Amino acid sequence: MTPADPNAPLRPLPLLIFGSRWLQLPLYLGLIVAQCVYVFLFIKELIHLVLHAYEFTEQQIMLMVLGLIDVVMISNLLIMVIVGGYETFVSRLGLQGHRDQPEWLSHVNAGVLKVKLAMAIIGISSIHLLRTFIEVGAIGTPAARVTSEGVMWQAIIHGLFIISAIGIAYVDRMTQTKH
Repeated sequence: MTPADPNAPLRPLPLLIFGSRWLQLPLYLGLIVAQCVYVFLFIKELIHLVLHAYEFTEQQIMLMVLGLIDVVMISNLLIMVIVGGYETFVSRLGLQGHRDQPEWLSHVNAGVLKVKLAMAIIGISSIHLLRTFIEVGAIGTPAARVTSEGVMWQAIIHGLFIISAIGIAYVDRMTQTKH
């Protein structure tokens, strides 16, 4: 059997199926809009921190900085999904050799993207859990924003995120094993 001519036009049904990947383009554009919202939120929170830094306690400043880090990590997650997802599922970006090409993009595939996303979600969950642990001293007071049950559930959910990421990485590694 001879290989198909790579320049031969696709038949109508394969052309429709293959072309349907472009339906994801509005989704990625929507995530870019969401990224803009996160940039706005970051700037708003940073201005609030700078303007009121003299009024805040060290703990309040730490919580606000953790909030800024959280926004950055979610923004990084968005970039991984936008760039990696577009490159993997829609079309090549043509960044080979470009000095600003992200290192991870050269070897991205659906499995690698899942592992990276799982790790980013764990990072975001860690920031939320750290913020909760900082506020845990207020449990039982009228100013408490968390309950002991809430702390427990956040820790359990975080643990489940970690177990899920390990499972995803393990399955990805199993599928990458050379036969």
